[in-house]
Amino acid sequence: MSELFERNGELIQRRWPKVWHRLSVENSAELRADLVDGQGSTLSINGIQLTSRHDRTREALLQAGSLPVDSPVVHVYGTGLGDLQLQLLERTGLERLYVHILNGAVFSLVLQLLDQQAWLSDSRVVLLYAGDLAEIQLPYFALPSELVLADDYNAKIRDRLISETHLTFNNREFNADNPEIAERLQASVERVRADANAAELFATCSGREVFVIATGPSLEQHFDTLRAVREQAQRPLFICVDTAYRPLIEHGIKPDVVVTIDQRISTRHLPCDATRDITLVYMPMVDPEVLGGWQGKRYVAYSASPVYRDMREQLPKAQLFVGGSVIHPAVDLAVHMGASQITLFGADFAFPNNKTHAGWNDGDLGPQVGAARHWVLDGHGQRVKTQLNFRSYLCELERYIAGHPQVAFYNSSRAGAMIVGTTFHPELTR
Repeated sequence: MSELFERNGELIQRRWPKVWHRLSVENSAELRADLVDGQGSTLSINGIQLTSRHDRTREALLQAGSLPVDSPVVHVYGTGLGDLQLQLLERTGLERLYVHILNGAVFSLVLQLLDQQAWLSDSRVVLLYAGDLAEIQLPYFALPSELVLADDYNAKIRDRLISETHLTFNNREFNADNPEIAERLQASVERVRADANAAELFATCSGREVFVIATGPSLEQHFDTLRAVREQAQRPLFICVDTAYRPLIEHGIKPDVVVTIDQRISTRHLPCDATRDITLVYMPMVDPEVLGGWQGKRYVAYSASPVYRDMREQLPKAQLFVGGSVIHPAVDLAVHMGASQITLFGADFAFPNNKTHAGWNDGDLGPQVGAARHWVLDGHGQRVKTQLNFRSYLCELERYIAGHPQVAFYNSSRAGAMIVGTTFHPELTR
């Protein structure tokens, strides 16, 4: 144990004994650490520079400048080399600085190599592991290097931080002034005016169990089970997302309700023949050809998107929650209908077994497996490939589940992402 580690450790142990207990057993020996020189120098961990190698102080000043100057409380995610913490602590109005560890082994290594007592000794500092809290705290700055290096324990918070950081960029396509969006909405006005309000479905299944069926690869494990349950006289209500419809039909499973919200969904995904006894719940951006061909009852809903602002005022309909994916309004519809128990199928938010979706070829519904550069933890606690938008959708579903404690949520597979707030179904989980 280095002398620096002992001195840093004594301070942490005195102030945060539980944190020190965990830090002292972190395995930093597995990290590949290098000193990287430029106009200055920094530490590189597994090929990722913790800070600038040219001017760490100037970089920290820039990072601090993105945070409100008058906020009495600030949160920093990642420990870096302590530069940002020192800059923030120079603010006389700062009352509390929370420093959230994103990788315990990385911080343990820094404690061995650099004196961190200047900021650790400040009475305004609170040190904790990011994963100790279920949700991100505002206002915050997340050190980019440690968003990449975040370990398994802190991965859920990393995902929330990245999702929050990308929110404005992700929403750029959904501008109400976009001519293509305006044209699509105009094409659907008369149908929206004539079709039923999704609110008419609310409270129609009070206390009933609902299966919400998505298109993740693990759905393929459940076709036989779903077909058998569908034939029972007393059974759960089947609500599926649009891209799950065709694989279900091809396996002899007819859903009760299909939910669709995306303008890119076509009759290829939702073939309209033999849909007379299937309910369609849609949002006005959906392809008019799909709506025109659907034989069953159609119900309209909106999301909170600015895209629907004018239409919501002119043609009031129910509003369903959308957090980027069609699975969100499908789940929200089940809750509004009165479900007491919801079991999720194919809600993987990942690419288990190197597949993207059940019933579709690689790349049919988006990027191919080979393009996956990110990961989440699956139901076995192992890393499984995914993409950034899937992690964002997962975050929003977990937040939704946390806000509806009156409903029991079950997951039917351990192959996909672990979904906080769900329990693995004792009979159906594969």
